[in-house]
Amino acid sequence: MKGTLVACKDVDGLFKALNMSHCSDEWRLFIDSSKVSLKAVFLHSGNVLLSIPIAHAFGIKESDDSMKQLPQYIKYVTYKWNICAALKVIALLLGLQLGYTKFPCFLCEWDSRDKAHHYVKRIWPLSEFSSGLLSGELWFYE
Repeated sequence: MKGTLVACKDVDGLFKALNMSHCSDEWRLFIDSSKVSLKAVFLHSGNVLLSIPIAHAFGIKESDDSMKQLPQYIKYVTYKWNICAALKVIALLLGLQLGYTKFPCFLCEWDSRDKAHHYVKRIWPLSEFSSGLLSGELWFYE
Protein backbone atom coordinates (compact mmCIF):
# COMPACT_ATOMS: atom_id res chain seq x y z
CA MET A 1 0.00 0.00 0.00
CA LYS A 2 1.51 3.30 -1.09
CA GLY A 3 0.94 6.52 0.81
CA THR A 4 1.10 7.45 4.45
CA LEU A 5 -1.33 6.59 7.23
CA VAL A 6 -1.19 8.77 10.34
CA ALA A 7 -3.36 7.46 13.18
CA CYS A 8 -3.62 7.48 16.94
CA LYS A 9 -2.81 4.06 18.38
CA ASP A 10 -3.49 5.07 22.01
CA VAL A 11 -7.15 6.12 22.06
CA ASP A 12 -7.37 6.19 25.85
CA GLY A 13 -4.28 8.41 25.96
CA LEU A 14 -5.83 10.73 23.38
CA PHE A 15 -8.98 11.17 25.45
CA LYS A 16 -6.90 11.64 28.59
CA ALA A 17 -4.85 14.38 26.87
CA LEU A 18 -8.12 16.09 25.88
CA ASN A 19 -9.39 15.83 29.50
CA MET A 20 -12.34 13.72 28.38
CA SER A 21 -13.67 10.37 29.52
CA HIS A 22 -13.78 7.60 26.95
CA CYS A 23 -16.75 5.27 26.84
CA SER A 24 -17.04 3.30 23.59
CA ASP A 25 -20.85 3.46 23.68
CA GLU A 26 -20.81 7.27 23.56
CA TRP A 27 -18.69 7.57 20.41
CA ARG A 28 -19.11 6.50 16.77
CA LEU A 29 -16.27 5.93 14.35
CA PHE A 30 -16.91 7.85 11.12
CA ILE A 31 -14.81 6.70 8.16
CA ASP A 32 -14.66 8.66 4.93
CA SER A 33 -12.75 7.61 1.88
CA SER A 34 -12.07 9.12 -1.50
CA LYS A 35 -9.87 8.15 -4.41
CA VAL A 36 -6.78 9.65 -2.80
CA SER A 37 -7.43 9.90 0.94
CA LEU A 38 -8.87 8.11 3.93
CA LYS A 39 -10.12 9.82 7.10
CA ALA A 40 -11.40 8.52 10.44
CA VAL A 41 -13.09 10.72 13.03
CA PHE A 42 -14.80 10.09 16.37
CA LEU A 43 -18.30 11.56 16.54
CA HIS A 44 -20.07 11.96 19.88
CA SER A 45 -23.40 10.11 19.95
CA GLY A 46 -25.30 13.09 21.32
CA ASN A 47 -23.43 15.60 19.13
CA VAL A 48 -22.68 17.52 22.34
CA LEU A 49 -18.91 17.22 22.10
CA LEU A 50 -16.67 18.13 19.20
CA SER A 51 -15.52 15.52 16.70
CA ILE A 52 -12.03 14.12 17.20
CA PRO A 53 -9.88 13.26 14.17
CA ILE A 54 -8.14 9.95 14.78
CA ALA A 55 -6.63 8.93 11.44
CA HIS A 56 -5.75 10.43 8.09
CA ALA A 57 -4.13 8.93 5.06
CA PHE A 58 -3.16 10.68 1.87
CA GLY A 59 -2.07 8.96 -1.32
CA ILE A 60 -3.93 5.78 -0.43
CA LYS A 61 -6.57 4.49 -2.83
CA GLU A 62 -9.93 3.10 -1.76
CA SER A 63 -9.21 -0.58 -1.48
CA ASP A 64 -9.61 -3.62 0.71
CA ASP A 65 -6.02 -3.22 1.92
CA SER A 66 -6.45 0.32 3.20
CA MET A 67 -9.80 -0.50 4.80
CA LYS A 68 -8.32 -3.58 6.44
CA GLN A 69 -5.31 -1.68 7.79
CA LEU A 70 -7.24 1.15 9.46
CA PRO A 71 -9.32 -0.90 11.98
CA GLN A 72 -6.27 -2.96 12.89
CA TYR A 73 -4.13 0.14 13.40
CA ILE A 74 -6.59 1.93 15.70
CA LYS A 75 -7.35 -1.30 17.60
CA TYR A 76 -11.02 -1.51 16.67
CA VAL A 77 -11.25 -4.98 18.22
CA THR A 78 -10.61 -3.55 21.68
CA TYR A 79 -13.30 -0.85 21.59
CA LYS A 80 -15.84 -1.96 18.93
CA TRP A 81 -17.28 1.49 18.26
CA ASN A 82 -20.35 1.78 16.06
CA ILE A 83 -19.24 2.63 12.54
CA CYS A 84 -20.97 5.18 10.37
CA ALA A 85 -19.83 5.62 6.80
CA ALA A 86 -20.98 5.70 3.21
CA LEU A 87 -22.26 2.43 1.76
CA LYS A 88 -19.15 2.16 -0.41
CA VAL A 89 -16.91 2.29 2.69
CA ILE A 90 -19.10 -0.26 4.49
CA ALA A 91 -18.83 -2.54 1.45
CA LEU A 92 -15.04 -2.22 1.55
CA LEU A 93 -14.99 -2.95 5.30
CA LEU A 94 -17.07 -6.08 4.74
CA GLY A 95 -14.82 -7.15 1.88
CA LEU A 96 -17.56 -6.95 -0.75
CA GLN A 97 -16.70 -6.46 -4.39
CA LEU A 98 -17.49 -3.01 -5.77
CA GLY A 99 -19.11 -2.22 -9.11
CA TYR A 100 -21.21 -4.66 -11.11
CA THR A 101 -21.02 -7.84 -9.12
CA LYS A 102 -22.27 -11.35 -9.66
CA PHE A 103 -23.56 -11.59 -6.07
CA PRO A 104 -24.83 -8.08 -5.17
CA CYS A 105 -26.67 -9.19 -2.01
CA PHE A 106 -24.46 -9.41 1.08
CA LEU A 107 -26.89 -11.75 2.87
CA CYS A 108 -27.27 -14.46 0.26
CA GLU A 109 -25.66 -15.66 -2.94
CA TRP A 110 -28.38 -14.30 -5.20
CA ASP A 111 -26.84 -14.49 -8.65
CA SER A 112 -27.70 -11.35 -10.64
CA ARG A 113 -26.53 -12.98 -13.88
CA ASP A 114 -28.69 -16.11 -13.53
CA LYS A 115 -31.73 -14.73 -15.37
CA ALA A 116 -33.37 -18.15 -15.77
CA HIS A 117 -33.79 -18.63 -12.00
CA HIS A 118 -34.69 -15.08 -10.87
CA TYR A 119 -38.41 -15.74 -10.48
CA VAL A 120 -38.22 -19.52 -10.04
CA LYS A 121 -35.65 -20.03 -7.29
CA ARG A 122 -36.86 -18.49 -4.03
CA ILE A 123 -34.25 -19.66 -1.53
CA TRP A 124 -30.62 -18.80 -2.22
CA PRO A 125 -27.72 -20.07 -0.05
CA LEU A 126 -26.32 -17.72 2.59
CA SER A 127 -23.18 -15.83 1.69
CA GLU A 128 -19.94 -16.17 3.65
CA PHE A 129 -20.40 -12.59 4.91
CA SER A 130 -23.89 -13.08 6.31
CA SER A 131 -22.86 -15.70 8.86
CA GLY A 132 -20.20 -13.38 10.29
CA LEU A 133 -22.43 -10.32 10.01
CA LEU A 134 -25.39 -11.95 11.75
CA SER A 135 -23.20 -13.27 14.57
CA GLY A 136 -21.57 -9.85 15.05
CA GLU A 137 -18.17 -11.00 13.84
CA LEU A 138 -16.56 -9.23 10.90
CA TRP A 139 -13.33 -10.05 9.10
CA PHE A 140 -11.38 -7.23 10.76
CA TYR A 141 -12.16 -8.44 14.30
CA GLU A 142 -9.05 -10.63 14.31
